[in-house]
Amino acid sequence: MKIIADTHTHTIASTHAYGTVREMVEEAAALGLYAIGITDHGPNMPGSPRQWYFNNLRAIPSTYLGVRVLRGAEANIADFSGNLDIDEETLDCLEWIVASLHNPTLDTSIIKPTYETCTALYLNAAENPHINVIGHCGTPEYAFDYEKVIPVFAEKGKLVEINDSAFKRKKGSVSNCIEIAKVCKKVGAPIIVNTDAHFMTEVGRAEGSLRMLEEIGFPEELVVNSSVERFEKYLKDHNIPLRD
Repeated sequence: MKIIADTHTHTIASTHAYGTVREMVEEAAALGLYAIGITDHGPNMPGSPRQWYFNNLRAIPSTYLGVRVLRGAEANIADFSGNLDIDEETLDCLEWIVASLHNPTLDTSIIKPTYETCTALYLNAAENPHINVIGHCGTPEYAFDYEKVIPVFAEKGKLVEINDSAFKRKKGSVSNCIEIAKVCKKVGAPIIVNTDAHFMTEVGRAEGSLRMLEEIGFPEELVVNSSVERFEKYLKDHNIPLRD
């Protein structure tokens, strides 16, 4: 199995990543990828770009060097109601939204993250029509009821991300990623394999995730970015333009 699109990557605009948009797209082109998602962090992340950055992503061609460039964001799930840190007007300007939880961006002043509150949070986030991908949801401190929530993700058209950074840098998430993948296999929930690349040499390279999926016998037809046909079908089904 391989991936033909990497839809969760960061550029220097996130300020803790180290490649330009051009460098990331050039690497995707060199690897023969169909698409790349430019998904810098939403504004609640320290050092991240402001709303105007996301509003102006339309300046980037939708296809560059033969690669479909999805102009998007990794929005932060900001509270336990599942709200994002990017306003509706800006979300309407974007093509691809990864929604994730991060320690510096979640408001825990009223509710603390527990198994129950995180389960409710993800159920609420599943209702947001702007979200395409539930990002790196194997983070241990935000564990939730996978059996209850993952079928809802599938019903609402949210792709469950297997994020290769777990296998490179976040080893504490690996066991949860395996459990999540097994539940997705059991209930037939579509997933997407991404790198969360913070430098060009990571783009498209998701060997750890792909090895794990092979080891558990995960069906390739449930990996949305394992073929151009499956990926294009997802884009069409969600009214996202295809490559020019």
